[in-house]
Amino acid sequence: MTLTVDRPAPARPGRLLAAAQLAGSLGDGAFLTCSVLFFTRIVGLTPAQVGLGLTLGWAVGSVAGVPLGHLADRHGARGSAVLLALATSVSILTFLLVRTPLLFVLAACLYGSCQTGLAAVRQALLAALADPERRTRIRARLQSAGNAGLAVGAGLGGLALSVDTASAYLTVFVLDALTFVVTAGLMLALPSVTTSSPRTGEPKLAVLRDRPYALVTLLNAVLLLRMPLLSVAIPLWIVERTAAPGWTVSALFVLNTVVVVLLQVRVAGRLASIGAAARMVRRSGVLLLASCVAFALSAFGTSPWIAFGMLVVGALVQVFGEMLQSAGTWEIGFALAPADQQGQYQGFFGTGVSVARAAGPVLLSTVVIGWGLPGWLLLGAVFLAAGCAMGPAVRWAQATR
Repeated sequence: MTLTVDRPAPARPGRLLAAAQLAGSLGDGAFLTCSVLFFTRIVGLTPAQVGLGLTLGWAVGSVAGVPLGHLADRHGARGSAVLLALATSVSILTFLLVRTPLLFVLAACLYGSCQTGLAAVRQALLAALADPERRTRIRARLQSAGNAGLAVGAGLGGLALSVDTASAYLTVFVLDALTFVVTAGLMLALPSVTTSSPRTGEPKLAVLRDRPYALVTLLNAVLLLRMPLLSVAIPLWIVERTAAPGWTVSALFVLNTVVVVLLQVRVAGRLASIGAAARMVRRSGVLLLASCVAFALSAFGTSPWIAFGMLVVGALVQVFGEMLQSAGTWEIGFALAPADQQGQYQGFFGTGVSVARAAGPVLLSTVVIGWGLPGWLLLGAVFLAAGCAMGPAVRWAQATR
């Protein structure tokens, strides 16, 4: 099977993809900041109903990513990305029609499927449009653009929260939907990617039979538990277990965002091979363990400033572990996927994000908030084990390519 691309100047696809990432993330930042309060205060759902609906939505999305990525492989990644961006816009507007828990679950499943599919196809586009040695660096630029968009969007969402009216929340949802229309337009400006027909006898979803790649994906999903760690576990830990001031939650979020925006591209630029990527992931496991120890120690003592200082130390160590893990696993996920099946492989690899979003909040709340210091040490040990296991898993996968 062959794959051909009409390549423009090398920098142009990267700029367009980064702009698309920035636009979508800006809307998502505003949406994520105030959506829960909209569903509970305006629609009238209970927090438990919202939590269950979002969990089911991301679970369905994790399953949908592979077939949607496969369709992109067969019918063209650019056109699929445009359609999925527009479908994401529509799915956001369907939330405005929600009046019952069942409708909310259905809307969440549509939203999760569109978002997961779009993420997979966007990675397939990047793999097709960029030379292999530049993919991870460009992916880092997309991550930086995405973090910047989330930060700006969160500020806009905060304005809606301060107004706290149905009209304010409606404005945020419409803004989010419009950003994905912009995303679709930017994707449409990318060069076309043409794929040929599959070989005779080739399985439609080959990634589901690729056990080494499945192991790599599982280890990545474990390491991605650092996502709900910052968004769910740490805020609860600060409020319930430490003497740190309440605004520490916002301070740590800003710190994480700024560091990623400034340094993620530089960290990714250090990669030269898939072996180096596996070593980078191993080091990320060590740093994530160290961050868990620092977060645990923040609960000891009654001084707000000592607690704040330990939390900042933990957050700094965590964000460097995050950047190493991100860069390393991006390189691994791209390098181990066949060139003509990047859509389905990236869809499968991206299930780690959906699993972390779906299972992480409940799991981390139980282990960290419920168990305290032993829970933090257990979580850190899991991060370390996953990081160290990535090297052998990658070598197994390379032997089967």
